[in-house]
Amino acid sequence: MADNFSRNQQVSKPAVHSSGGIVVAQHRHAAEVGAQVLAAGGDCVDAVVATSFALGAVEPWMSGVGGGGAMVLYRAASDTVEVIDFGMRSPAGLDARDYPLSGAGASADLFPWPRVVDDRNVHGAASIAVPGTVAGMAMAHARHARMPWRELVTPAVALARRGVIVDWFATDMIASGAPDLRRYPASAAAYLVDGLPPTAAWSVRQEVRLPQQRLAATLDELAAAGAQSFYQGDLAQSIAADVRAGGGSLSAADLAAYAAMPRAALTIPYRGGKVYATPELTAGPTLAGVLRALEAWQPHGSAPDAAAYAAFARAIQAGYRTRLADMGDADGRRAIGAEHLAPGCTSHFSVVDRHGNMAAVTQTLLSIFGSRYVLPSSGILMNNGILWFDTEAGKTNSLSGGKRCLTNYTPVIAADARGARIALGASGGRRILPAVAQLLSFTHDYAMDLQTAFHTPRIDASEGATVIADLRLPAAVRAALAAEFDSVEAALQTLPMKFACPSAVARDKGQNSGATEIFLPWAEAVAESPA
Repeated sequence: MADNFSRNQQVSKPAVHSSGGIVVAQHRHAAEVGAQVLAAGGDCVDAVVATSFALGAVEPWMSGVGGGGAMVLYRAASDTVEVIDFGMRSPAGLDARDYPLSGAGASADLFPWPRVVDDRNVHGAASIAVPGTVAGMAMAHARHARMPWRELVTPAVALARRGVIVDWFATDMIASGAPDLRRYPASAAAYLVDGLPPTAAWSVRQEVRLPQQRLAATLDELAAAGAQSFYQGDLAQSIAADVRAGGGSLSAADLAAYAAMPRAALTIPYRGGKVYATPELTAGPTLAGVLRALEAWQPHGSAPDAAAYAAFARAIQAGYRTRLADMGDADGRRAIGAEHLAPGCTSHFSVVDRHGNMAAVTQTLLSIFGSRYVLPSSGILMNNGILWFDTEAGKTNSLSGGKRCLTNYTPVIAADARGARIALGASGGRRILPAVAQLLSFTHDYAMDLQTAFHTPRIDASEGATVIADLRLPAAVRAALAAEFDSVEAALQTLPMKFACPSAVARDKGQNSGATEIFLPWAEAVAESPA
């Protein structure tokens, strides 16, 4: 793989340690909001709610109230794990005949489904599924929160009013969505300047911001009126009206009928411990298969060697063959979700509080900027969840109305044989599962702490026959992978990302730690108090 990157550059991001709580998120300001909630005496779930809404304000192209996701919660007092599923679903009135195939090959976005006329399933109002994030946060709040809803949502209001800070990373992210953002007036007004991606000021005394005033007003309404206002009442009517005016099928009835779902965690035995994952239409069941395969292999030493990385690759590839049996592409390379087509749009964050309660939360709009469609009245950037469905009829995952979306995220909470726990997940579409599986192996099989685990190179084996090998791996490991697999070497880089971006918190003997992807420039682990 040709590139221009230095072979000598070294990047590091130390793990954070504390006897108090820690929030790890893909944006420092969102993590700070959550940590402040913990410092004020909030429960882990209070920090989850506050961090979730804050993320939607500071990195809106990754997640927000217009999307969905899932969370895994560990409650220390009862020693129990629960899952809250707030995934998206297609509108009940969606008609698959409104998505005729164009005959122009495969889609140019995340999944290589046969292309639809005008890419109606990729961007625009017709690509919007029923969002679930607000309902998921409301369910978690009702079950475990200590602090008032309004107090937890209000920090996001202030962040939206302040606006997205434009730096080089923001410019790159916005540029990746600009060709479609400019199609929609409200989207262009929110994120582009004269139809172009904004750029940061050269002067250190100047800054460029993109205020999100309509979104701030909507979040303020949600803070005051409660989560139900998103699904019933004036706000729900406004959301549905804007979507339908743009040619989508989402209705007020779809919003009123939506409910987040509590689910039993998928319990996966591993190396004398247990991994608790999301069940059903997530990557949790596939992770179970990968970990079962890895248990048949025996690790050696204090760090993975060539045999270990080969075992990772075989297990991950086998897991994806099973997962994609009814929906994969025949050539084994462009199966569902192949991320070489376009970047995924997801945010993962993890939380642990001083009492040992833990959360792993993944929320998403699906593609970068989701539908690229900002609702004119509310300023909400909506998902493009319809893209999750196969555009060909007669398949298990074929597009139809009132159907739950098949997703790639897999937040987990795991306990090893000693009782140490980790809350873990990642962003990155299909690359999420390989990252989660390897980090679980690093911590369970090699007893790595988060600092070591997050600085240990990984592979990706989610793209059919291809294995992507981090160039930081020893030459002998890369040679062994190349001898057995169709192996491509890639430098660790920010954009386009070749590996998933994980975040985790851990708790061992009453002490907490947190770490995030070292190469993601905005991501941070923030403690409520010093170590």
